[in-house]
Amino acid sequence: MSEEKDRLETIFKLQKGLSSMMKLDRYPKDSEGRISALCTAIMHEAVELQRTTNWKWWKTPVEFDEAEAREELIDIWHFVVQASLELKLTPDDILDEYKKKNEINRERQRTGY
Repeated sequence: MSEEKDRLETIFKLQKGLSSMMKLDRYPKDSEGRISALCTAIMHEAVELQRTTNWKWWKTPVEFDEAEAREELIDIWHFVVQASLELKLTPDDILDEYKKKNEINRERQRTGY
């Protein structure tokens, strides 16, 4: 577990460092506004990730670019980590919350949710 924790803590530290470099004059000043802005960014990055796939059944498929898909997924991670920081979640909090929700989802699968 300590190795997993260290990796997530490293990601959080890197995100904090990146955030400290950014020009944030247009970033919302209130927590709710920041979370809303981050949700919008996550949704747009998710669309960019989806665009790397051949989801358009009416279009001739092209070769899947896994490197591009990974880059878009990491963009999502940046915004998810920033939202976690905004909500004052630590890596330990995330692991705890993930475990709770994972158990709920497992129970739902067992009971035919």
